[in-house]
Amino acid sequence: MELRSVAGLNEKFFIVIRGKSRKGFSRGCIGRVEADLQPRGELTGLLYTGAGGPKSGGTVRRDDTYPLTRHQAQLLIFISSPSKRLELLCNPQLFSAICDLSQDDLVVVKYKKGHLPGLVKNLMQIGNKENKDDLHMLGFEVEFVDNDHKLSSKKPAPLPLFSAADIIQVVPSHAVPLGLHWKDGQCQSREAVTRINSMPIIKSRTRQESENHTEQSAIQRQSSIQSLATLELGSMVEVVSNSGITVYGVIRWLGVPGGKTDKFAGIELDYEVKGCSDGSYVGQRYFTCEERKALFVPMTKCSPDGRFLRSSSGRETLQLIKTPPVPIFEDCEEDAAPLPEAEVLSLLVGRMKGIQGHINSCYLDATLFSLFSSSVTLDNIYQRPADTEQAITRTLRKIVNRLRRQGFVPAESVMNFRKQLGCDTFRTEEKDPEELITVLFQKVLCMEPLLKIRSREETSQGAYTFQIFLEKEQMGQMPTVQQLLDTSCLSGGLKFDEMPSCLMVQMPRFGNKYKMFSHIIPSAELDVTDLLYNSPRECFICGHLAEYECLQCLPDSKLQPGRIKQYCTTCNSQVHAHPSRQAHCPKALAVPDGVDADTPVPRHKMQLFAVLCIQTSHYVSFVKYGPDTHSWLFFDSMADRFGDDQHGYNIPEIKACPELGDLLSQSEEELARLNPSQAPELVRRLLCDSSMFLYQNPANPLSKPNHRQP
Repeated sequence: MELRSVAGLNEKFFIVIRGKSRKGFSRGCIGRVEADLQPRGELTGLLYTGAGGPKSGGTVRRDDTYPLTRHQAQLLIFISSPSKRLELLCNPQLFSAICDLSQDDLVVVKYKKGHLPGLVKNLMQIGNKENKDDLHMLGFEVEFVDNDHKLSSKKPAPLPLFSAADIIQVVPSHAVPLGLHWKDGQCQSREAVTRINSMPIIKSRTRQESENHTEQSAIQRQSSIQSLATLELGSMVEVVSNSGITVYGVIRWLGVPGGKTDKFAGIELDYEVKGCSDGSYVGQRYFTCEERKALFVPMTKCSPDGRFLRSSSGRETLQLIKTPPVPIFEDCEEDAAPLPEAEVLSLLVGRMKGIQGHINSCYLDATLFSLFSSSVTLDNIYQRPADTEQAITRTLRKIVNRLRRQGFVPAESVMNFRKQLGCDTFRTEEKDPEELITVLFQKVLCMEPLLKIRSREETSQGAYTFQIFLEKEQMGQMPTVQQLLDTSCLSGGLKFDEMPSCLMVQMPRFGNKYKMFSHIIPSAELDVTDLLYNSPRECFICGHLAEYECLQCLPDSKLQPGRIKQYCTTCNSQVHAHPSRQAHCPKALAVPDGVDADTPVPRHKMQLFAVLCIQTSHYVSFVKYGPDTHSWLFFDSMADRFGDDQHGYNIPEIKACPELGDLLSQSEEELARLNPSQAPELVRRLLCDSSMFLYQNPANPLSKPNHRQP
């Protein structure tokens, strides 16, 4: 069969990405559009539960879906778990590479309890297509590199079949490791590999390109010999087996092991290999890593990682791509304080500044930078007495200290922290910041929930972040964070039991395209006075002690739409005497005892100190580093890259962003007239891509008494 299915031009498939189950459709299920109800913002479609034709139909909100091609739908439907489908969809770079796989592309797949490399040999159809409505499933036949590190050519049994969710890495044929030699698009090892014609090679290269590659390989080997003396701890290396298969890793130990006379290297491999250890060699431990990823070999067998050898100036002269030197960091017992405002720009602004990203880590990099780079409120929450501090907390503390002292944290430090989080998906996959924040505060920092939220006067519940839930019709086209928070709380009958020390507000969106509002105006301050339970509030009309609150008055165009409306008894009667409001149902407030009706009500406000943004599954952040209005930074852990997408390293960058201060200094009337298309680039990015706004209460910082025992 052909790699891609030929379908009708009008076919439209989709996957449900959010929302509650609605008329047969739930998160992760796949359907085909039958009708697009534009005015209602809904789709009617047919639901597929497996191979074959649709099983049922229903309706779903258009904003709760993500469009798919037939080919994408067929790959996803072979994944039995709806949550696994969504996980893959949230990694668009990997999913796109899987959709474009060609015969003999090298992949790494999940197999039993580990990961194995192999070559894609066939695209398999599961199910018989009997009519145009049928949607068959697609899987990949993969030929493993066997335990002796050579390609298997004997096929006594059918090749194993894998779904798209089983593939964790894709290496196209033009980027194949040097240990495999290519001629005319075919992979050659000691035994010839037979091509299966049902999966054509889309990315095959000409004979001339293959000859160039062979010549480059020779140059690379010569360069590797010349560079052997430069190998040291942390160097990225390759080792070629006798059968010609290359494995890659990082040197974690150098020395002469017991019973040997030659110098050896202890290498942590990129993926698990049978027969390797966890850092031990002949019963002696030299370093620690995951099982089956530690390889010990003589230094003479090591070469600089050939994937980072590139041609320069169009000639065949190759040079090694070297990671920029990282200053040695000597941690001391004294924790680094947040940087003074006057020192931030000189230490932090520039390339190779901040936290270096690696393998979908931008959610983690942006969140840690937002929380700990300069916030006074969050300054001491990662500190614990030395005798009770967890290892993972010490790792976090070193990251923060290194960021504040040197202005740069290498990817290796953060990858170590990801491993210590304990969940495999935190190590290699992109997560949402709210997932990380919950684990970070609950498991790592051992803190009680930051928020205590009461729902309709019931017992309060703890939370670490606050998710905005509302109907789009309740707001204007470009709401402020204050309006979103007020409307969401009133609509859900929610109140805060006490003034939060830190309030992280999640915007109503999913990814880049599926967001409820195209632009959101940041509120420099959040006034939470009217969102506190059993706290005195002033009448919206006369300023006296309020006794009633009305949800239906919230959008009233004659009463400042979007503002919470609470009234004293007199004003409540007068406002609701109007014919348009007589059907309203104002709710009595819990008024504290002993509060005089004329006593001024103090306002409780929180200050914005960071904003997390996401665009096309990539997180960045804006952080306020001082009291000055214009003291804002923009941070991107993967702003640039040295080397191609498969290899190389990410270059983090921090920019000063004083223009954000200009935006936040404007009045509500000026912001309402704002044209986002005319705003500066970074400001426009914040307005369009904001995902979470972080606020702090400087008068009541998070402190050690809030810690709970682990």
